[in-house]
Amino acid sequence: MSTTSPKESFFRERLLNWHHQINNRTLPWKEETDPYKIWLSEIILQQTRAEQGLPYYQRFIQQYPDVSSLALAPQEEVFRLWQGLGYYSRCKNLHRTARLIHADYNGKFPDTYEELLRLPGVGAYTAAAIASFAFGLPHAFVDGNVYRVLARFFGIDLPIDTIEGKKHFATLASRLLDPQQPAAYNQALMDFGAVVCKPKQPLCESCPLSAHCVAFKKELIPLLPVKSKQLVVKKRQFHYLVLRHGKQWYIQERQEKDIWQHLFEFYLIETEDDVRESTAWKTLERATLQRPEKIFEHRQKLTHQLIQSTFYLLNLCHKPAFLKNSGLWVDGDEIKNFAFPQTIISFFKQNIYF
Repeated sequence: MSTTSPKESFFRERLLNWHHQINNRTLPWKEETDPYKIWLSEIILQQTRAEQGLPYYQRFIQQYPDVSSLALAPQEEVFRLWQGLGYYSRCKNLHRTARLIHADYNGKFPDTYEELLRLPGVGAYTAAAIASFAFGLPHAFVDGNVYRVLARFFGIDLPIDTIEGKKHFATLASRLLDPQQPAAYNQALMDFGAVVCKPKQPLCESCPLSAHCVAFKKELIPLLPVKSKQLVVKKRQFHYLVLRHGKQWYIQERQEKDIWQHLFEFYLIETEDDVRESTAWKTLERATLQRPEKIFEHRQKLTHQLIQSTFYLLNLCHKPAFLKNSGLWVDGDEIKNFAFPQTIISFFKQNIYF
């Protein structure tokens, strides 16, 4: 390991002092050494704020106290517990990894960084977190908080979304890591970015690092870290036909490799044109007892997509033949047994039909 500079030594020492003396951020997975609980928290917190992920973590731990109990649970049950958290590929990999550890590792997590990296859904960040927190191994990790703190303090304008930038930050993070207390250092850096060096309105005036912070001295706080690519958001128009026949409702599972795969929804027509001109709408309209009614609208912002959903209630006098093998007719009190995306959950919360 290369020798750290005075500026780097200042950064490490002040950061650890802040962590041991001032940091009072309390979360149930902090100071945890159980690799299962660390892994679970890291998967839940990927692209999710700690405050939002906390109740999910608590429910998972209560339902599945160890990796084997999670591995043996039905996938549908795991998806229902994850319901509303989003990014369902994380949940799919979570269950897949649990089954792998139960079957191939006798229910025990591998204890090396290299083996951890081989697990489904476990990248360099998560592997380093488990390695340092659970096994005390000297592996630094870099997440959004770390990028921000390092970019501002050292005045780094390399884009964090480029190969060069990622390599530079990873090298710097590894050099700064305290090998004697890697878990404390990693936790300190992550917490510092969350509560002091925040994306907006950072606490610069009381920051213990401000004396040597380049961004603070040069008034570059809003400009760092740098990203090279502008996020392109795809806009999509979803038209949900809420089909009711007597006491039964029609739902279908999303099978395509798209958002919300393996979650359930109502009959969907995705189009930017007038939905009433579609063949499916006209076919279903002929089977209605009364004129279709618009009952709810909802907008959901994903990382790369904006989903505008409109819900229409259609009371049917018979079940159209073309729906026979493509979905399920379920009683209203059975709806809760299925996992739905957040957009559908929002509909449930606003209406009296379920």
